[in-house]
Amino acid sequence: IQGKIEKVFSKVLMSKVRLIGAGRTDKGVHAEGQYANFKISKPIGDIKKFLGSVNFFLKNNLITIITISKKKIDFNSRYNAKERIYKYIIVNRESKLSLEKNRAWHIKKKLDLILLKKGAKMLEGKHDFSTFRAASCSSKSPIKKINFIKVKKTGTRISIIFSSKSFLQNQVRSMVGCLKYLATNKWSVKEFKRSFKSKRREQCAPPAPAYGLYLSNVKY
Repeated sequence: IQGKIEKVFSKVLMSKVRLIGAGRTDKGVHAEGQYANFKISKPIGDIKKFLGSVNFFLKNNLITIITISKKKIDFNSRYNAKERIYKYIIVNRESKLSLEKNRAWHIKKKLDLILLKKGAKMLEGKHDFSTFRAASCSSKSPIKKINFIKVKKTGTRISIIFSSKSFLQNQVRSMVGCLKYLATNKWSVKEFKRSFKSKRREQCAPPAPAYGLYLSNVKY
């Protein structure tokens, strides 16, 4: 996505543009509230016209720029972020997905919501999240602080909302994969905790699919 946006911006502005995103998302992850910044030597005269132009060239890529605004020269969309909110969507039912296909994780086996919430509560706070960290993660430390994890259920739809200043690569999807093992009784609470505290990637359950994950918002 970054490369496609940079190409269009450079074309419209007739100057090479480099984007700095608020965060990297795995291929297939959706973004409802992604932010990025770029620097140019001259101001954009007509913001509305500029947005119309870039969105025209981006439309076939399913990418839309919602708003654009001027920031201070030292603003950095990655390092100035104070909170990132991710949402993971699960549809827990027997029937196949139609409208939500590739927009949610379809789990047929009934999930125990009490166990799901119990596991989520254990992940809150400051911990070493090495178990949930991808081998290619570039973060300097595996220690992160999860502000909160909220689990909401409406009908067969389950939303798991994660808040933290930053996440490790693959962390959210890996946590959801482990929570699924717990909520389907493949793991006991003791086994879930053992996996988490092991700090070993090989002890992690298979990560949840990318298409159920959404970057909901970034707060500054």
